[in-house]
Amino acid sequence: MSSSRFRKIALALPGAVEGAHQGTADFRIGKRIFATIGYPDDDWGMVKLTPEQQTVLVEAEPEIFRPVPGGWGKHGNTNVRLAKADAKTLRSALTMAWKNVAPKTPASARGKQGS
Repeated sequence: MSSSRFRKIALALPGAVEGAHQGTADFRIGKRIFATIGYPDDDWGMVKLTPEQQTVLVEAEPEIFRPVPGGWGKHGNTNVRLAKADAKTLRSALTMAWKNVAPKTPASARGKQGS
């Protein structure tokens, strides 16, 4: 997987735009980042998962995924080794990250208010 393919998959998600954060390209919905490329270096991407999602991916594909070192990783931020990731696996991880930060639809928000 190349960084350009990572970028293409991320930007194909509804409402996703590219920005920059701490010297790396990021992908966001509004002001909320769901992924970055180039951290810790050009061989890696990052997806913003829940800790539970991170555990599942790291256990299933340890050659591809690892927690970001330090405190960010404990909160679900997960590095993706680009050279090992295939398009299907990356698309799945990016979609999870996108869903984690995308605004909830009014219908789903109304349903939760009545709970």
